[in-house]
Amino acid sequence: MGIWEVRGSRQNFTYSKVQCWVAVDRGLRLIDKRDFPCRSRDRWRRTRDQIYEDIMTRAWNPHLEMFTQSYERLDTLDAAVLAMPLVFFCDGTDPRFVKTMRRIMLPPHRGGLTTNNLVFRYNAVETDDGLSGEEGTFSLCTFWLAEALSRASKANITLLYKAQVIIDEMIMYGNHLGLFSEEIDKSGKHLGNFPQAFTHIALISAAYNVDRALKTSHP
Repeated sequence: MGIWEVRGSRQNFTYSKVQCWVAVDRGLRLIDKRDFPCRSRDRWRRTRDQIYEDIMTRAWNPHLEMFTQSYERLDTLDAAVLAMPLVFFCDGTDPRFVKTMRRIMLPPHRGGLTTNNLVFRYNAVETDDGLSGEEGTFSLCTFWLAEALSRASKANITLLYKAQVIIDEMIMYGNHLGLFSEEIDKSGKHLGNFPQAFTHIALISAAYNVDRALKTSHP
């Protein structure tokens, strides 16, 4: 049911398809790196490439110019696709990904998912997730955006400075121990699981990659 475990209709979620690609790709990498025997290597490679082509064909909306939440919801945006360059499914400078990322960075009233540099995982009003309650911005997604921006900055250095701003502002939402919750509401209050491991893993990865990109841009 996707990374967010929605309780709505069953769909072919783009994020889940990407993770299927990751599983096969990493298997192939291990085979090559460790010289493991694999009589089915060619079939694995074909399967990985077929998944890639399937995602690029069925998850891309050429009219809205964005990767969508699922194959079935081609008008729905989902911040989970920010993970695509983070898992090396595509390059951070891929024009299709950059267009998707820029759409995510728009405010909700303009079709995006970002408010005050904080990212919603999806539009809770438009998405049939089967869940009740008020949705806050998702800290994991905000850190994903910062890292994605750092990877895209190879083609546009200004995106790196935007990533740095997001990291600096997000740090301020941590508590006195520097810990983060699953979500942040419009008043800055922590919501959901606390502390959430996924959030802190994303923080470490984003901070590392933003810092590395900054050092590369200023040798």
